Amino acid sequence: MPRSIQEILDHAQELARRFEEYEPSEGDERPVEEYLLSRAALARARSERQIIDAVVAARHAGISWARIGDLLGTSAQAAQQRYSAVIDQV
Repeated sequence: MPRSIQEILDHAQELARRFEEYEPSEGDERPVEEYLLSRAALARARSERQIIDAVVAARHAGISWARIGDLLGTSAQAAQQRYSAVIDQV
């Protein structure tokens, strides 16, 4: 939905006002270690999603489980056990 420049500027000004008036409460902050752990967990989930997508594409392209396992640093059997159910769903 297109917005006018004035609407965008008004919105930016409102956000700036809210930011300047913000007073953190006790529960707003968290230790850096928690933040880093949640970021790492998110990165791992994204990586696993990329691997699943790549395995599905590889199998549809006819690449063997042996080669997929080799590329993943595992055996063909381990790769097949882990990812074959996902391929069956696609």
